[in-house]
Amino acid sequence: MVDRREAIATLTAAGEDYELTEVELFGRTCRAFKNAPPTLRQLYEDNVSELDFFVYEDERYTFAQTWRLASRIGALLVEQYGVQKGDRVAISMRNYPEWVTSFYAATSIGAIAVPMNALWQPDEMAYGLKDSGAKVLLADQERLDRLARCEQPQGLSVLAVRPSKPLPPGVRELGEALAAIPEDAEMPLRDVSPNDDATILYTSGSTGHPKGAVSCHRNVISALLSWELDFRAGALTAGLDTGAPGQPPAQPVTLLAVPLFHATGSHAVFLASIRAQRRIVSMYKWSVEQAAELIERERVSSFIAPAAMTGDLVEHARVTDRDLSTLVAVGGGGAHRAPEQVAGIEKAFTAALPRTGWGMTETNAIGTSIAGADYLGRPASSGRCSAVLDIRIVDDAGSDLPTGERGEVQIRGTSIIRGYWKRPDANATTFVDGWLRTGDVAYLDDEGFLFIVDRIKDLVIRGGENIGCGAVESALLEHPSVMEASVYAVPDERLGEEIGATLYTTERLAQEELRSFLKPRLAAFEIPRYFHFHQAPLPRTASGKILKRQLRQEAVARISD
Repeated sequence: MVDRREAIATLTAAGEDYELTEVELFGRTCRAFKNAPPTLRQLYEDNVSELDFFVYEDERYTFAQTWRLASRIGALLVEQYGVQKGDRVAISMRNYPEWVTSFYAATSIGAIAVPMNALWQPDEMAYGLKDSGAKVLLADQERLDRLARCEQPQGLSVLAVRPSKPLPPGVRELGEALAAIPEDAEMPLRDVSPNDDATILYTSGSTGHPKGAVSCHRNVISALLSWELDFRAGALTAGLDTGAPGQPPAQPVTLLAVPLFHATGSHAVFLASIRAQRRIVSMYKWSVEQAAELIERERVSSFIAPAAMTGDLVEHARVTDRDLSTLVAVGGGGAHRAPEQVAGIEKAFTAALPRTGWGMTETNAIGTSIAGADYLGRPASSGRCSAVLDIRIVDDAGSDLPTGERGEVQIRGTSIIRGYWKRPDANATTFVDGWLRTGDVAYLDDEGFLFIVDRIKDLVIRGGENIGCGAVESALLEHPSVMEASVYAVPDERLGEEIGATLYTTERLAQEELRSFLKPRLAAFEIPRYFHFHQAPLPRTASGKILKRQLRQEAVARISD
């Protein structure tokens, strides 16, 4: 038995699989994995096998089939759409197999994959396509319908995935387009380096439009190997990593219930499954009954999801006789779990231990992690820092704070994005001497465990979905009778947080009228659940700012009554 520091030192020593070295990345020196695949393409090619990789309803694809299908899409993008290195390829659809093969293809040919939020409304979709300058969009029917209601950017080519309606002029069905590409087509070869851009993931800010977080291949792969290292270190500290020969273990299986356009889905579930040769069982949308059925039928061993989903599963396990005994890991992130749910995971599933972590789109979803006994003993903690990252807590002046003192979390290292797409203003305010300002308020205990206690950013985190309060306020203020709007987070047992809004209006408005007004302007998850109305201007500070904290406290008190 060794402690975590000793385990990581052993696993990252010279000659070991996770040996660390120093590299220059975006003008800063970082710790990186010496033996990591240099690019995502190499990651895919190194792990081609005949094991099942992606399961969707009655469709099953092996790792080899996935690579062959992706190679044909890659050839299509290059030969018929002229996609060059650095061009953006947008993906907007549900968690279909085509999402995975399109991402494989784009990142293998040197293009930049742009996983678009599938919940975006037409104006948000138009913004993402225009801002990224996407050359090609691969979209399913729901997204095609939204695209038809917005101004399509000039020069955008569209490929339809699983369409159910006649296609508009100029839009081609992916399967039909692929008919001209040979079954044995090879992935076009491009000169791609570890520091070349690979992805743009849009992240909801507290105000204004989403920002495109740009990651290179090294950023993404560093996050994947960091999770592997944390897992191996955890096994070593628990005395489980024996390395003894014996029967080959059963193929690990994970349930994909979170959207692939989030870093949790794309990185912690999808990409992290490749080296692990893990089978992914994908759901069309969340249903706890179907999830339990799939876990039982596919012998699922791991599940990563926000607290709302894992809480649903804990409750379902308590009241049904489904056999969920194959689960050995129930991970989380995006929102705090209640301590009762952390303990409930251990009780509800025969062999499963709870785990969670803290990360951001800007960190490629890695940051801190905690599992097992550590988590059960510290259910409010987000864990300890990844070995290739550094964390510090600073005061308003940017000075380091001692253990136990609260301040802003700042983070740096190999998985941190190079910056925001075409946003030097955001880069200037977010990055300080190589450190990423997270906007989270937290403290570190004397063992290095991180405890997040508040946010500087004006965000609601609803079921793991970041919602900018400013964007919701702007939509509300478009209503002619809404003079002032203040949007804030209120606690919610299932989702972690819900959206509340206090409004000053010139006439009495019905809540359903407001929701109908917001429906074409916001995604469904962004529409407030709670509305409170003032017949006078909202209270403000001496400097003129709305007293949001006071309004939130009043709203929480009303909801609790």
